[in-house]
Amino acid sequence: MSDLPANVSSTTSNLTPNLSLLTDSLYDPVKGTGAGHIAFDANLEAQLTTVSNLQNDIIDYIRLRLGYGMIDVEADKEHFDMGIKQALIRYRQRSSNATEESYAFLNLQPETQEYILPNTIMNVRQIFRRGIGSVSGTTASQFEPFSSGYLNTYMLVAGRVGGLSNYELFVDYQKLAMTMFGGYMNFTWNKVTKKLTVVRKMPFGYAGATGANTDGNGQFESVLLWIENYKPDIMILNDNMAFPWIQDYAYALTMMSIGQARAKFASIAGPQGGTSLNGAQLISDGKELLERLEDELKRYVDGAMPLTWVQG
Repeated sequence: MSDLPANVSSTTSNLTPNLSLLTDSLYDPVKGTGAGHIAFDANLEAQLTTVSNLQNDIIDYIRLRLGYGMIDVEADKEHFDMGIKQALIRYRQRSSNATEESYAFLNLQPETQEYILPNTIMNVRQIFRRGIGSVSGTTASQFEPFSSGYLNTYMLVAGRVGGLSNYELFVDYQKLAMTMFGGYMNFTWNKVTKKLTVVRKMPFGYAGATGANTDGNGQFESVLLWIENYKPDIMILNDNMAFPWIQDYAYALTMMSIGQARAKFASIAGPQGGTSLNGAQLISDGKELLERLEDELKRYVDGAMPLTWVQG
């Protein structure tokens, strides 16, 4: 399996060497229960091998559009890298296509309320617990009568007993029980510091915890986080809808950098009156292109999800 490229910085903090999400597994090999691993698609390995090539393609695209080979292009590699980096930053700021929904497990440590999550996480939408009541695990609150009687009542004798009305009533009961007995966890999320504050402090070694703490000091409960995180650079650059936008935005920024350098001199002295420079024209064309690209994001040409109806 290929290693992560050195220029892929947005994935190094949340991927394991095997290209899986850096998260714990709830699977118990002894009991054979629990959730399995959360992992990326296996095709990610093939995509990783093309990241450097895609960035080089963007640099070649910018050079050729600026006339490389016919005239001297003063930009260095640092200018091209800056253009690509700023294009990705702007795209993540303006486009909903730069984020995705995902799930990750979090071990609630005893006597701990604050947790620092990875920088790639932008929002925490909800915390899901495995039980209904105030504790979770193999206690009575983990028992769900509907799941236990589903096969017997709704599958084996379907059409004679049960029905959707009974299911709806049970779901309403379950929601009310979770509201009254701690099934829902209140929390606050700071998107700048990436701090998740759970408005509840788990007691040390409380009943219903799912496993031993890594440092041997008590137990923890594993909860599931419903999160929104930035897509890694590799996914954006391999998106055929977003890649052209990144190309043109990086091209516009590089063109304006060259224009600012050329604008310092109106002309270069030489025979027959010298040579005039087009610094002002490059800056003007770059600004016009940036405005057009910003407008394209408003029209979702990058494949982002358009806004839907808003009620209330």
